[in-house]
Amino acid sequence: MRIIDLHCYPNTEQWTACQQPYVDALAEYWNRPWLPKTEEEVVGEFAAAGVEAVLVALDLETTIGTPPCSNEYVHGMWKRNPDRIIQAWGALEPSKGELAIREVQRAVREFGMLGFHFHPIMQHFSVDDRRYYPLFEEISQLGAAVMIDVGTTGMGAGMPGGMGALIRHAHPSAIDALAADFPKLKIIMAHPGWPWVDETTAVALHKGNVYWEMSGWAPKYFWPQLKIDMRSRLQDKVMFGSDYPSMPYERLLREWGELGYTDAVMEKIFHGNAERILGL
Repeated sequence: MRIIDLHCYPNTEQWTACQQPYVDALAEYWNRPWLPKTEEEVVGEFAAAGVEAVLVALDLETTIGTPPCSNEYVHGMWKRNPDRIIQAWGALEPSKGELAIREVQRAVREFGMLGFHFHPIMQHFSVDDRRYYPLFEEISQLGAAVMIDVGTTGMGAGMPGGMGALIRHAHPSAIDALAADFPKLKIIMAHPGWPWVDETTAVALHKGNVYWEMSGWAPKYFWPQLKIDMRSRLQDKVMFGSDYPSMPYERLLREWGELGYTDAVMEKIFHGNAERILGL
């Protein structure tokens, strides 16, 4: 069965460097070393798992001052490995204003990127903040999609004050408002949305332009009602994502199999919905 992974970080030195000073805390959160690999090793892990990866850039420059794992970088890694990496999400810092809007144009027109990933908690903003609506207007007009984290994050977890990040910035109500104000914009919610899983489900069901990928969580820990909904009323909305390198593929794919879904449902989650919704 084809497996499209919508949420893969490069896991190289360039990506690890942009996460300082969170690296030690992330290693503790995920209970494993948080160390970079070579590009060849990363692509080899995609191949061993049998996944087709969509890379995710990361830009936290205005909140923690680190150099971004840039759109140029993930575009280059994609183009060097087209048999295993099939697309990429760009990164934008909304607070950069006009510079961010120009980067939307460049990433879509020059790099051909699928869309853009936003990390509201770590980027210290809410996607329904109207100050940033010109940025989403540009994305929508260019026909690009957005992937927006919902629910809590391991970034800053356990650190004093969470390094200034607010979990509330990733509440699903912000996505509900954004989807209402930009009905032509395809919005992918990233992660299961804990502790607001039921509210995230409501947004996915109510807004026709909102979809959901389940990265960053072991499937056996999915919310009980979510496990039921994914095989029924959410089966045309949900897509697979790993949040690589957060958890090993062996565990993720094994636990997805242990949910007991039919092949027809798993075809939708692993690749059919991503093909239909995002043209992959």
